[in-house]
Amino acid sequence: MLMGAQKSIHAGKAKIDFNVDLTQKLCGALLLPHIRQSTDPFSQVIARLSIKHPNLFGRNEKLEVLWNKGLDDSNILIAFRRPRPDWTSQQSFTIQFSVTPETAVHGLPVDHFSHSESGSVNLCRFSAGVDFNEPSTSHWSSTTGIKFEHVHPINNDGHMISRDVDGFPITSSGSTYDNMVILKQEAQCAIASDDSFTRLNFQMEQGLPLLSKWLIFNRFKFVASKGFKLGPTFLVTSLKGGSIVGDMAPYQAFAIGGIDSVRGYGEGAVGSGRSCLVANSEFTIPVTKELEGAIFMDCGTDLGSSQHVPGNPALRQGKPGFGVGVGYGIRFSSHLGQLRVDYAMNAFRQKTVYFSINSVSS
Repeated sequence: MLMGAQKSIHAGKAKIDFNVDLTQKLCGALLLPHIRQSTDPFSQVIARLSIKHPNLFGRNEKLEVLWNKGLDDSNILIAFRRPRPDWTSQQSFTIQFSVTPETAVHGLPVDHFSHSESGSVNLCRFSAGVDFNEPSTSHWSSTTGIKFEHVHPINNDGHMISRDVDGFPITSSGSTYDNMVILKQEAQCAIASDDSFTRLNFQMEQGLPLLSKWLIFNRFKFVASKGFKLGPTFLVTSLKGGSIVGDMAPYQAFAIGGIDSVRGYGEGAVGSGRSCLVANSEFTIPVTKELEGAIFMDCGTDLGSSQHVPGNPALRQGKPGFGVGVGYGIRFSSHLGQLRVDYAMNAFRQKTVYFSINSVSS
């Protein structure tokens, strides 16, 4: 069941946009993964509330308030963006609070690793920070940011915890929470033509030791993708990976497996390590103007680094550390976005169906 409402109101010379969407849970028909049972009917609703003010103080300052509620997670984001002339950086201030199940690292792989069940660990995150978006030069753009982050795990009953079901610490500090200040640098490049595209993204995060118990680490991530036409068809390949050194909590591990990683496996069911490498290839074939068929192959590895994650949750859960998934799917484009349906099989011959929608950017 779907319900939605959209409303625009005028405040002075500005227009404020409200957008509310409610979706009743569709369970067996969409093959959703196992979720926690609840007698609260509101827990079975997916909701989204978006409020945007395009001109808060009359100088094109943009305010956005976004609330998302899933079946087991929720997220509140408040963002304020202050424009600047083209030759200086744009400032973006954000405050965010989220509650998400930590399935990727502490979840249990089931059904020959094709699904992941809850490990009774959920992460509450509060962060506040500022980003400086540098003006683009040629095909490159960069962002520098700094934020404070507070993370505390809770169980399914909402009580704060410091250890998982096996008695191993969940946080780096060993207490019920971790604090950190993170300096982040991101650079990205995008080159596109009618027949091909190339995208590069590099991220570096440095934990700053402002206080003695705050996390000190360096985390590096990259994504490189290339797409090009082969007659009427299109081939896209991508390679992504990363590594982290220094202080580390298990929830910071690189999780491998799932719809955005290696299809055919549950979220994090391939492995979770200090390092990772994931390769994806997808070949799309146009059927009609709106419909495409696709065949794909994904593979990923933790590069043998799972043993260096505190508590080694991947070993305790029997994750293989390397996985390959193959399959096929369809892509249907509409004014609401692109509907994607993927049918994938992993190395254990277990099959999984994925549904996703890539929304049109507003």
